Amino acid sequence: MAGAAKVSDLILDEGAKGWGVSVGAPGRAVWEALMQGAVDVAVRSYEDLSPVQRERVLEESGNVPAQARSALVDVLRRARDFAGAARLLEAQGADSEAAALHEQAGAPMLAAEAWLRAGERARAAAAFESAGALERALELYRALDARESMAQCLTRSQRPLEAAELYHALGYAHAELEALRGVPPEHPRRREVVLRMCALLDEQGESWRALVLLADARQESAAAREDEVLQAEHLRLLRHLGLGDGASVSQEPAPMAERPSAVPDGYEYLKAIPIFGELALEDLKDLFRMAQQVAIPEDTTVLEKGARGTGLLVLLEGTVDVSTGPGLDARRLNTLGPGAWLGEISLILDGPTSAHVRSRSAVRALRVTRADFQHYLATHEAAALRIYRLFTHNLAERVRALSA
Repeated sequence: MAGAAKVSDLILDEGAKGWGVSVGAPGRAVWEALMQGAVDVAVRSYEDLSPVQRERVLEESGNVPAQARSALVDVLRRARDFAGAARLLEAQGADSEAAALHEQAGAPMLAAEAWLRAGERARAAAAFESAGALERALELYRALDARESMAQCLTRSQRPLEAAELYHALGYAHAELEALRGVPPEHPRRREVVLRMCALLDEQGESWRALVLLADARQESAAAREDEVLQAEHLRLLRHLGLGDGASVSQEPAPMAERPSAVPDGYEYLKAIPIFGELALEDLKDLFRMAQQVAIPEDTTVLEKGARGTGLLVLLEGTVDVSTGPGLDARRLNTLGPGAWLGEISLILDGPTSAHVRSRSAVRALRVTRADFQHYLATHEAAALRIYRLFTHNLAERVRALSA
């Protein structure tokens, strides 16, 4: 209250001299409460005003002492008028504070401009992307050499080939494949794209999927059916799958029941995680492209008990042991294999890991880091709301189960 008392004294002094401000009747209760240092009363008085009356108070604030405006900013924050508080802070040149409040007010474009004025280019880029201003976001990501964010932004801008080239440079094979899926059949580089997708699938042990893709691509046009390069790749895949030289084999792929099991890429596993259960298709695809495949040797610490969580790990191949700690006297709690996931809580809550996890065999996994996920939440507002809702629900269920 000491600060409020000083503001009150200043306003009273100015009032004695005459503020030179015409304070309207509706907003008078707000200003009088501020003069008396009664911040809680000022907050409630402001909340009781209509939108037009609140706008009048904001206009009046331009003619009161700076200390009074600062006190009003506090009132607006506490009244949850984040947009109004941001306006006042911008007028004072406090762009970083204003940007954060614009985000709370659900105005990412205004937030982006404020972050930019504050020199926070990475946060400005994320806000532009969230607002759908993808070209402006891309410009900033390029200047920052943020290639992962550039690739995501290019994908969302319907520029899949450029995105695929970046993912290739980053070594994200699954993300490159997903980006190439967005190239339409009529694209002049379609043959090159199909061949690259086949190569990626083949490298991942999914030669059957490559064969199906190629067979479908050859049906897209007469030119594709006669294309000698596509024919040669078709025959190569047939031989690779043990189907002879292909001379007497139909272009139709074998029935699903006859095909060997595909090596999982993690998409279905990611989709099965409860907190992602309400994500729309494109949002889930964006999250999948953000993930990175990692290889973990046998008998390696995957998560250390007590250490800060680093993000989500989805097991694709291999197994891990979950135990109460790293010591010889630790008790093994579980053994997890393909499809299991670890560390999803650390995506949202920054805290220590509650269990110790060590690889029982060599492991291949999909990793989403906490930093990448926070960027994802900042640029996918609708997805973030769904994730937080399900996260809260699942956390409540865990607490209820522990209580019972």
